Amino acid sequence: MSETRKFFLPDLGEGLPDAEIVEWHVKVGDIIRLDEPLISMETAKAVVDVPSPFSGTVMALAGAAGDVIGTGSWLVEIQLDPSLPQRADAQDTGHHHGHATPAPVAAMAIATSEPAATPVAIAIAPADAESADAGTVVGAMQSSNAIRSEQAVAIGGVKAMPAVRALAKKLSVDLSRVSPSGGDGVVTLSDVKQAAESGSAKISASPSSPVAAAPASLAIPSSLPLFASAAAPAATAARSAPPPAARETVAAKLDSDEPIRGVRRNMLRTMSAAHAEVVPTTLMDDADLHAWAPGEDIMARTIRAMAVAAQAEPALNSWLNAKEGTLRRHSRVDIGIAVDSPEGLFVPALRACERLDPRQVRAELNRLRDGVKHRSLPPEELTGYTMMLSNFGVFAGKYATPVVVPPCVCIVGAGRLHHAVVPVLGGLETHRVMPLSMTFDHRAVTGGEAARFLRAMIDDLQRSR
Repeated sequence: MSETRKFFLPDLGEGLPDAEIVEWHVKVGDIIRLDEPLISMETAKAVVDVPSPFSGTVMALAGAAGDVIGTGSWLVEIQLDPSLPQRADAQDTGHHHGHATPAPVAAMAIATSEPAATPVAIAIAPADAESADAGTVVGAMQSSNAIRSEQAVAIGGVKAMPAVRALAKKLSVDLSRVSPSGGDGVVTLSDVKQAAESGSAKISASPSSPVAAAPASLAIPSSLPLFASAAAPAATAARSAPPPAARETVAAKLDSDEPIRGVRRNMLRTMSAAHAEVVPTTLMDDADLHAWAPGEDIMARTIRAMAVAAQAEPALNSWLNAKEGTLRRHSRVDIGIAVDSPEGLFVPALRACERLDPRQVRAELNRLRDGVKHRSLPPEELTGYTMMLSNFGVFAGKYATPVVVPPCVCIVGAGRLHHAVVPVLGGLETHRVMPLSMTFDHRAVTGGEAARFLRAMIDDLQRSR
């Protein structure tokens, strides 16, 4: 009698407790071969194609598109076919998830009476959000280290990244009817969006169609403002209007309870943990930018000021481990840039800010912007920052109480630049002003340390260069 094995959802290399099913590439009764695409899963940062760890007949699937599966829970049951290639137990695939916890690793692929199979190869593709510069609201994406590779997978004769397939599903686009513009006949995000707007590749709804049965989702705006610069007015925050079909989809989602998924689900966990643990205190003040030369890069200057202040008062550039009672003061300044996207909050890390000149800072910001736009940043770039920056003023608001996310002890919020009347030598002048809000964890930082850090920031921002 043929042996049956269950495959359990592995830790996809991000330290998250679950993932959402985007699309099954098989159905019950199908024969699948080793390493062929099995399922696309969406985590808080990427759409991931999970290959099959076995060859054989699919006997049972754990859920349908839109269902959330916990890490370590069973995903698929496969009856092994001894005539097809099988991976030997403990055989190394050459791909690893980094430092996964023992429980999920042991649960990755369990036989009824044999040891667990090896880790699976994971391919991460860019996601479906196309954004220009964004933002601003603060959040954190916790992840473990991992080795990732991007690849377009051919399924049903169509080559496309996992995220492109996810977007096609959301916009009800039949990929087989989309003309590919990518190299080697790969369908791109732009191809799918153009097909959705023109209606040239609309899926014909059918009760038996797994694509038609997938839950509808909000359309993705084609642009979103990201990091502010001196040349980018607040008006750039306006998003382009979605096509009529997308507006109908948005309207259909109002006044109803929807499950919180993906990035927003992780945001919920992170913010809840921060609220429960941190003892926050916020200081607010203004920086007078009257001495600036025309064309100064606001983000580059703000990041430099934070790096200068961290050198002057290292207590704010620290990690607190409250359970162990330790405080690590960092020599390097890695600033997490809070980025707002349609999916939720991302915080890529801008490394070694104390060593970067303004052009290097801008180049890195643009690179991170593109990484968030395509959701192609590796996990190690979304963690490990030593303090955080939220440039919420690009949208609205002068002052705020930003949220400190452990283990960091400090976050700076830059408000909306405006002109204010200031006294000068007994007279009055109108100067350009940047409002600053800094929240710190009072368990690790004294009021004096926080005030000196903010003073050092303001002094550097008020310099001409």
